[in-house]
Amino acid sequence: MDESKSEKPNLNKGNINPHDPSLSDETKASKPKKLEDKPFDDFINQDFLPSIKLSLKNNNVDLKNLIFKKDIRPVMGGECWLIYGELTQNRKFWLCFSSDKLTSTKHIAIAEGGEEPSLLESFLIDERKITLPLLISRLLQRLNGQKWLGKN
Repeated sequence: MDESKSEKPNLNKGNINPHDPSLSDETKASKPKKLEDKPFDDFINQDFLPSIKLSLKNNNVDLKNLIFKKDIRPVMGGECWLIYGELTQNRKFWLCFSSDKLTSTKHIAIAEGGEEPSLLESFLIDERKITLPLLISRLLQRLNGQKWLGKN
């Protein structure tokens, strides 16, 4: 009998408990980091912006411009990190982060027809844990509220 076949399969493969005292520090450290644990700039540029582009494309929305920069917050002023998106039909949105942390206070502003925004709304104020899927879904939800997605 082939001994390799008599071994029981490791059903826990890939499920490492970082609190297991039998694991070395090296094994614990090799646990993959969450996207959201990346430095803010890296997360925004490598993950969030490409996800916005793909999500808008999947919703048949043409994106003319998408910029991430430190700038003046629309409507109320003050410096912030912002993502400025420009869509077709003179539709624009600004997603603002008060600091270079995903958990910082966030706001969104929206404008149409070449106008400047006149209202700054709180964005994700009740969420304790901010994830890429949550950011994308709530941004799309807000844009859909404006009837900017699909056949609205």
